[in-house]
Amino acid sequence: MSQKERQDPELEAGDSPFAARLGREEPPGEEPDRTEALSPAPHPGVEAAMDPQASQYFASLDSSIENLQQRAQQLIDRVNHSRKQGHAVMSSFRESLLMKVAGLAEQLEEQLFSLYGLHTELIQQRLQELAEVLGCGECIPGMAAG
Repeated sequence: MSQKERQDPELEAGDSPFAARLGREEPPGEEPDRTEALSPAPHPGVEAAMDPQASQYFASLDSSIENLQQRAQQLIDRVNHSRKQGHAVMSSFRESLLMKVAGLAEQLEEQLFSLYGLHTELIQQRLQELAEVLGCGECIPGMAAG
């Protein structure tokens, strides 16, 4: 019997300190499974007390986590670099497009002025003909009979 069992009068004959610690009662006369009670409970920061295999496992796990973090950071950096490149391409495309649009707008404006000039000449000819038909060259301002 352990020293604690001898000192604790409240423990009954069938109770075990291991069963009490695990939160369960063993039937009287049966031996409790002491392998569960004796297995070391994991405590953070106690790697030195663990066996070498567990320590190696956690070191490997930490290494894997660090590796995943590095790979994730590399992916983020690549995405950001690609975004910068895409932004540069879009800026270049926008500038090129604006230059082309400005050139086309200028050509359109020149063609409109040319058409306005032709229409103005046609209007003046028709007004001249109208003035001749009406017989009053002075009735239309800017028109001289003639």
